[in-house]
Amino acid sequence: MASRRRIPEATVARLPVYLRSLYELLDANTGTISSERLATMAGVNAAKVRKDLSYLGSYGTRGVGYDVQYLLFQMSRELGLTQDWPVVIVGVGNLGHALANYGGFGDRGFPVAALVDADPALVGGRVGELVIRHIDELPGVVAELGVAMGVIATPAAAAQRVVDALVAAGVRSILNFAPARVTVPPTVTLRKVDLALELQILSFYRQQSGDETDETDETDEIDEVDEEVSA
Repeated sequence: MASRRRIPEATVARLPVYLRSLYELLDANTGTISSERLATMAGVNAAKVRKDLSYLGSYGTRGVGYDVQYLLFQMSRELGLTQDWPVVIVGVGNLGHALANYGGFGDRGFPVAALVDADPALVGGRVGELVIRHIDELPGVVAELGVAMGVIATPAAAAQRVVDALVAAGVRSILNFAPARVTVPPTVTLRKVDLALELQILSFYRQQSGDETDETDETDEIDEVDEEVSA
């Protein structure tokens, strides 16, 4: 049997974007989709879409395109979305509370199975149907509920301790929302979402946009002066 092709990280990062577009098409009862249209929906070029989908073994049909439902199945299988992956959220402050109340995780195969926190004032409280457990109970929670992924929504100072606790409990996939750099063993996959960093990047582009406007105004003024001198 031929060895399976390794999918590049850049392609893996784009697959969820394609998947979201395919769900929209499915909801609209669209049966087939061309690489050009999928590219437009995903914000990439058609050649990149065709290359990415070729890693899934899907090449489409000339003049017809790709079957939406089958492509959705292929992509879901490749992303491991044909089964549920129970999630534990560590840190039930404002962010953790909001994440716990977001229904989209469960709809996409990531049910929030447990909430844990170190604050005695929060432990025992409820968010929806879930009772907040103490961080010391994490190993038992992971084993009992088959937790596959951990989400960190704690202050920065606690992030590394939480990562260590998750790894010790057997969690091998971690999403970190805490504004802190953390380290994990090579056997653990870590993804980071830094909201403040993203806002700072937006701030840079917003400022650049303002500078460009100022430069344009300045250039217009210079042109007007040149015209007056020429006259």
